[in-house]
Amino acid sequence: MQQNQQTTLATNHHIILKSRKELTASGVKSVVSYDDHTVVLETQQGTLQIGGEQLSVSEFSAQSGEVEITGKVEYLQYSDPKERKKGLLGRLMR
Repeated sequence: MQQNQQTTLATNHHIILKSRKELTASGVKSVVSYDDHTVVLETQQGTLQIGGEQLSVSEFSAQSGEVEITGKVEYLQYSDPKERKKGLLGRLMR
């Protein structure tokens, strides 16, 4: 049963945005970078860039995969996870 819970936590990704001032996200693998205008997260669904003003990562738990961000959120943008580049042999074997 515990393995099912861990699998569910690892594959779920949710975002809750309250009044464009408080953002909570789950399914976060890591906080790649952040400053006052941009927060970049690596999530289960790809890289998530959050843009705005006076942004701050107020809490991050690598164990639960949850992050809390405060500030004025202006946009959310995903990019797909980058596939590992294949070596020469991998490209030739397509």
